[in-house]
Amino acid sequence: MTDLAPVVWPPAPIRTERLLLRGSEARDRGAVIELFASPEVGTYVGGSRPRDELERAVPEVPGRRFGFFVVELAGAMIGMITLDPRDAERPGHVRPEGGEAELGYMFLPRAWGRGYAAEACAAALDWFADALPGEPVVLSTRTAHHASLRVAAKLGFSEVARFEEYGAEQWFGVWSPVTPPVDPVLDSADGAEPCEGEEAG
Repeated sequence: MTDLAPVVWPPAPIRTERLLLRGSEARDRGAVIELFASPEVGTYVGGSRPRDELERAVPEVPGRRFGFFVVELAGAMIGMITLDPRDAERPGHVRPEGGEAELGYMFLPRAWGRGYAAEACAAALDWFADALPGEPVVLSTRTAHHASLRVAAKLGFSEVARFEEYGAEQWFGVWSPVTPPVDPVLDSADGAEPCEGEEAG
C-alpha cells in the first residue's frame, strides 16, 4: 500500500443498512477469542486455536491497527474485516513489489448466511477507495470455499490467478474502485439477470 500518513485511523464509524463498522475496543476481546477458537471458522483459515492459548495471546484491545474493522450488529461484535498489506513473499500479486491491500474477513457462525459479510466488506472497500484512491485491493480464498467465492463475486473481485498455498488450491482476485467502461453490446442484452447464491457471513 502507499503511504498511510494522511489516512486517519480509526475512521469515524461506518453505518450500513444493518451493521456498524468501527475500530476495536476492549469489549471486543471475548468475541475475537471466540472467532479464532471456533472450529467452524477455522475450517478454511488453517484451523482453530486453543482457547487457553488465545486467552494468553490476545491483547486487551485486539486489532488496534490500520485496516482492522470490528463489525457490530445490535451493539455486539459479530465479525471482523482486515485490510492488510499482502506479504511480497507469498504467491499472488498485481504489483511486482507486492504489498497490495488484502481484504480478509471472519464472522461468527451465528452470523453466517445472512449477507453480513458482503454488506460489511462493501462498506470497508468504499471507505478504502475514498481513503486511498486508485489503490488495488486483492483477495485470496480456497477454491473449495464456495461461499467465500460468491461473496468475492458479489463485491466485484475478478480472478487473476489460482495457485497452491497452505496445502490447497487458492483463488486470487483483484478489486479496483475504477468503474469499467460499459460495453454497449453486453449492456443491451435483454433479460440478463445476475445469479446470486447464498452468501457466507
